[in-house]
Amino acid sequence: MVIKLCKDSPGCCDGNQPGKSGCRGTGVIPGKKGMENLSGAQEENANKNMQEAQEMHISNHLDEVVAAVSIAPGKKVPSKLPQTLLFQPPREKLHLCEEKAKSYSSRLEYKQAIPELVRCVALTRICYGDCHWKLAEAYVNLAQGYLRLKGLARQAKQHAEKAKEVLADSIVPPGNDNTDVFRCSIELFHTMGRALLSLQKFKEAAENLTKAARLSKELLQCGRIVEEEWMEIQAQVKLSFAQLYQSQKRSKEALPHYQEALEYTEISKGDNSPECVPILRELAGAEQALKQHDTAINHLLQAHRIVLSGEPSEEEAAVSAHWVARAALASGRLEYHDVAEQYFQESLDKLKDAEGTGKAKFLSVQDEYCHFLQVSGQEERAASILRESLEAKVGVFGHLSPEVAETYRLLGEAHLAQGNLGAAHRKLSKCLQIQTLLYGAQDKRTLATQQSMDVLSKAPDVAGKLRQALRARPAFCTGVAPPSTLGKARPLAVD
Repeated sequence: MVIKLCKDSPGCCDGNQPGKSGCRGTGVIPGKKGMENLSGAQEENANKNMQEAQEMHISNHLDEVVAAVSIAPGKKVPSKLPQTLLFQPPREKLHLCEEKAKSYSSRLEYKQAIPELVRCVALTRICYGDCHWKLAEAYVNLAQGYLRLKGLARQAKQHAEKAKEVLADSIVPPGNDNTDVFRCSIELFHTMGRALLSLQKFKEAAENLTKAARLSKELLQCGRIVEEEWMEIQAQVKLSFAQLYQSQKRSKEALPHYQEALEYTEISKGDNSPECVPILRELAGAEQALKQHDTAINHLLQAHRIVLSGEPSEEEAAVSAHWVARAALASGRLEYHDVAEQYFQESLDKLKDAEGTGKAKFLSVQDEYCHFLQVSGQEERAASILRESLEAKVGVFGHLSPEVAETYRLLGEAHLAQGNLGAAHRKLSKCLQIQTLLYGAQDKRTLATQQSMDVLSKAPDVAGKLRQALRARPAFCTGVAPPSTLGKARPLAVD
């Protein structure tokens, strides 16, 4: 007996109904043995197809999960991403996140650094638990990221307090291997002190900074840390103490702390280290407040040399030259006019090469340069530059902007220095209009401009021109019809 089989599907025909309507039997399998072979082959093919479908489904699902928990969210995961990334041990993921966070933080890329620091906290909790000092260290690093990269002192204080709670109940390694815990405590006190300083809680900030300095000294005396590491800690703590005093306008007390911070940094990092640059600039600010202009300019020149030795960008070189120019201008001394001229020009040239003349930073430095030209007696040159920059400022900042108001004020001062009182009054009048809209009539800047205009208005030339302008104006309400006589009807509006 032979059984007809259908091409359509294995279950289309059965042995009892060969040649069913619509069936296209095309093959023959002899007897019972053939039937068993057919059944085994079909089952094997079915199992194979089912296994391939399951593997494809699992593969697609894994790709989706990997994309969802990827360390770099927001980016499309390539189709050939190794699925082993999903099953990477947490400690390896933690190490990867820590390296990324350090790299982003060194480049001040806070948008990428902060998420990595947050992941470090989560992965540290997974790896070490809630009562390990490593978790406190992760919170301290996150607090430093918020404070240093984003300037968010309240968030930094909150994370530092959480680190303090974890550290109080933490598991300390057995024996004498607890130096890392003490290092974490130093970073905690220092970070808390800086956060409190930013919040202007000076007494609490000083207490935390003192704890950090004392603990680092004790570790050095016990031989837990080497002298080079202690110097690095001291440089950071001394700088924070200097900023603490400078924030309270106690420049005389801040000055020795700045000097010590610079000394420790030069010893530990080298005289030409880029880390010396911000300390030199803050030191110069304290010296300017104490009228020590010579040393301030010398320190800024030293910082400028360090910046140039590191192959900076055009913008970085421009900013550094601008620091020197401003200090030379602030001294008010004739012997520094050449220095100010040189470094203002250098800064403007660098900015022009970097971004052109129509950008906000270039226009801001140009305004300061024009102020310097006016102080040094070059009013015509200053007025010419200001007039040329006015159109660009309106395009960049808008007509109703502080920058445009300041330009009108500087132009008014330039005309006043040249004896052109009428032009000075017109420019100051435009400045006053913008300042009144921006700041209000009672703002000190508005009142100062109003006072200058009042003095100008009393000048004979300006007063005469103002009277002529008032006479040339049409009388008030001259276009209104005279009142009608009693008893007469008023004319219609159409008439």
